[in-house]
Amino acid sequence: MDQNDKEKTELEEDESVEEMTEAEAECDKLKKELDSQKDQFLRLAAEYDNYRKRTEKEKLATYENAVAATVEALLPVADNFALAMASSADVSEEFKKGLDMIAKQFQVAFDKLNVESFGKRGDKFDPKLHNAIARIDDSELQEDCIALVYQKGYKIGDRIIRHAMVQITN
Repeated sequence: MDQNDKEKTELEEDESVEEMTEAEAECDKLKKELDSQKDQFLRLAAEYDNYRKRTEKEKLATYENAVAATVEALLPVADNFALAMASSADVSEEFKKGLDMIAKQFQVAFDKLNVESFGKRGDKFDPKLHNAIARIDDSELQEDCIALVYQKGYKIGDRIIRHAMVQITN
């Protein structure tokens, strides 16, 4: 081979090396772009999943708030009904039977809504559940026990709808 042929070959090799480095650079650029798009996709998918979970929690909270508000509105009716039952000593048996049936309907409705009442005589006083409005000496009960319930407390699960108003022992 003469000198010109050698130079041509070297020049062709240099050009092919340059082409390969350009191709490698283009490949690296495309890989970086793909990684960037993949990262964006994963972030968007995670954001959507968080949104879905948050909306589900909000729906559940909205339902729970609506139930709590409804029960809270019905509690004065239930209290007055309990007072009516307590003072029904001198009424006919049919009337008492009707009152008992209505009381059972109240209880069934509260059970369906997972409403529990609390605050009974003898229960241990818990400031998270009970609102103590008076103290009394009572030899039958231990200290800090409920002696008298002025108004029952109600809760749904762990959520307090109304604290019980009670009198506790010294």
